[in-house]
Amino acid sequence: MDDGAPSPFPAESPGLNPAPILPLASLRATDLPVAGGKGANLGELIAAGLPVPPGFVVTTEAYRAHAVAAGLDPAAAAEEPAAARATLEAAPLAPALTHEIRAALAELGPVGTRVAVRSSATAEDLPGAAFAGQQDTFLDVEGPDALADAVRRCWASLWTDRAVQYRERQGISPADVAIAVVVQRMAEADAAGVLFTANPLTGRRAELVVDAAPGLGEAVVSGQVTPEHLVLDREGAVGEWTPAHDGGARVLPDRAARELAELAVRAEKHFGVPQDIEWALADGRIVLLQARPMTALPLEPPVLNRFQQMMTPFFLEMFVSRPYPIDVTAWLRPGVERMLGIMMGSVGVRFPPLGQLVRERDGVALQLVPAQPRPSPLVLGAPLAILRRARRYPVRDWTTDPQFAEFEAIVDALDAQDPATLGWADLLARVDRCTDAMEPLARIRAAYLPGAFLPFAPLRLGLALLGLTRLAPPLVAGARTRTRAGNDALDALADAVRADPELSLAARELDAPAFLDAVRSRPEFEEFDHRLDAYLAEYGHRESLSIVLATAPTWRDDPTPVAAIIQAAASEPPRERGPNPGDAAMRELLAHPFLRSPRAARMARAVVDAARRGLAFREDTHFFITRVLPPLRATFLELGRRLTAVGALPAAEDVFHLRLEELREVRPPEAIDDVDRARVRALAARRAALRREYAGVPMLDLATVLPGRAGADDGGSALIRGTPASGGVAEGPVRIVRGPDEFGALRAGDVLVCPNTNPSWTPLFARAAAVVVDTGGLGSHAAIVAREYGVPAVMGTRRGTSVLREGQRVRVDGSRGRVDAA
Repeated sequence: MDDGAPSPFPAESPGLNPAPILPLASLRATDLPVAGGKGANLGELIAAGLPVPPGFVVTTEAYRAHAVAAGLDPAAAAEEPAAARATLEAAPLAPALTHEIRAALAELGPVGTRVAVRSSATAEDLPGAAFAGQQDTFLDVEGPDALADAVRRCWASLWTDRAVQYRERQGISPADVAIAVVVQRMAEADAAGVLFTANPLTGRRAELVVDAAPGLGEAVVSGQVTPEHLVLDREGAVGEWTPAHDGGARVLPDRAARELAELAVRAEKHFGVPQDIEWALADGRIVLLQARPMTALPLEPPVLNRFQQMMTPFFLEMFVSRPYPIDVTAWLRPGVERMLGIMMGSVGVRFPPLGQLVRERDGVALQLVPAQPRPSPLVLGAPLAILRRARRYPVRDWTTDPQFAEFEAIVDALDAQDPATLGWADLLARVDRCTDAMEPLARIRAAYLPGAFLPFAPLRLGLALLGLTRLAPPLVAGARTRTRAGNDALDALADAVRADPELSLAARELDAPAFLDAVRSRPEFEEFDHRLDAYLAEYGHRESLSIVLATAPTWRDDPTPVAAIIQAAASEPPRERGPNPGDAAMRELLAHPFLRSPRAARMARAVVDAARRGLAFREDTHFFITRVLPPLRATFLELGRRLTAVGALPAAEDVFHLRLEELREVRPPEAIDDVDRARVRALAARRAALRREYAGVPMLDLATVLPGRAGADDGGSALIRGTPASGGVAEGPVRIVRGPDEFGALRAGDVLVCPNTNPSWTPLFARAAAVVVDTGGLGSHAAIVAREYGVPAVMGTRRGTSVLREGQRVRVDGSRGRVDAA
């Protein structure tokens, strides 16, 4: 790189100090490009008057000069990180830099002064990307030669495999990152640890959560020890205390806890957002070693009334995944909300706007708050209106209603239209046509639902009087629905696979994508391919996740799940089609002495048939509503393709990160200018990063909003318990991994069980269903990264590797800190 070729590293912003060494006290947040996240944040803490050990930063300018002199190229380094590390460690420091490091070290204290050396990358400690433990730290470094070596090793740690993978997951280009090195006088710590200024599991801002251990704090953040765990209020009063594994006296006494809380609250106020703070107790006083924004912090949990608590499971079932901005603005509000408004308005109830159902930050849905419909004066007339509609609109007639024909005509026209042939304005109008299609079905539901619901009252009353209430579910289960017909059609496809030796062989030997490709491409499978297409045309519009998520691919968009279901069914003997449980229940009902007369039997059958029709109506109208999803999603993707073609988005699916009103404001792609192009691209990238940050945070945590139900210890006997470190529940077979030489044993979906972790283990989290660790606590690197990856984690179990057995199937509850037999 010394032959005059341009540097692969971006130049510093104008006005930034290019000096290779800067005092910590001189740094501010604006110095992040030269000091990295850690260095800039420490400078801010000092400026706020908070106690921080003195030190200096070896800036990114020094790193860049060293990397250029060593011949390192960022793109190549990302491809071969081991070679990049070796290159950086082997190259000697420039003599001028060595001199400046010696001088700066001398200013920290006399010969023999020990220092802590910490990496400070320009991409770390940012909102959404904590980079916890991705680069290296070296403690108790003594002397200029050892310090120079530690600096080189910190630089090299920018290219560890784990750091490269982490940046790739965060969408950070290799050319956009550099590294500084923070050097501080070592604090002679009697105790140390981490503090979160909000509860990282529940989001409660009134709670400060602390992990503390004797000695240096690195043992806590690296997960080498199981610390004591405290929950403080904002004044430092201890609300909860879990002792460390040795069961000794408190590591953090009351006075130190109050001082720590006071400093932490001041730091949070200074930065304006909740902080993840490393601290030490040295010579009886608290010092702060690091502060960074908390990542993946849930919103403050809502306070729900009794009705909202009752409705919570229903809404959680709908919101199985986080909706995109385009889901909320182009489907939920104009489509689903309109349908709910028509239906509930017909009985005098106002459904609140869906904007109150989903709490957002920068357009990204972060939290679900169950809605509370409000009655209007019209509700007083609802009983009479319901009875009148039940008589006027018999459920058996709903498919002959002209409004149903109107709905089918709209959706048929949408299916027949190729969005690629439309102009920009017509594409946006097509979104409206898709959501407008909901209105005829909404009116049908409002008209016919009374006739669907009312028959259940006499059925349940009659069964109660006969002492046969247990028959209600099987009796109603006898209804013929579109869902049941679709399942039967899948069975028929599996029968066809079994009957064809070559097709059956392909189903056994290939995975689902390859099997699907074979069906689509091999001439001998052409007949089955046509049958599969017919199935998808009839049933493939069903939602893959939820009806409220128009961005999720349906089976028609991605038939791979259908192929997998067919393969699984075809690998087993044909399903025994025994007697319909509804028929058996009906026979038992009619055998009752009170129903032996022909007249009583006819009445009983009539009531059951009416209830079955009501169930089928609700199920089948839902089935038809989902017909809107494929044309709507196709329209979204065509909008995205147009913006991708002109460089406004990196991929068509990135259009999901935009609101509908934002798309309406964008100029047509053929007329878009550079300003709009850059604005759209930056907006989508920012929301994508925020969505990644919260990927593992549930939209509503049952443990925090339904006390006494989910999350409460039921007193049962867990296999092992530990510290809840990353929320969620997952099941899988146990895979015990005791060291890096066993990393290859982990398979996707395994529950990783290990004695301890350090940052080099975090690439395993992308494959693990859950993580269970003998040591460690809430503030360890493993816990932080598990929360970012959305992997349930239980730390500090003490005996996980000895109690759990290889291959044993377990259920890990990261919200409650327990592991049970599955």
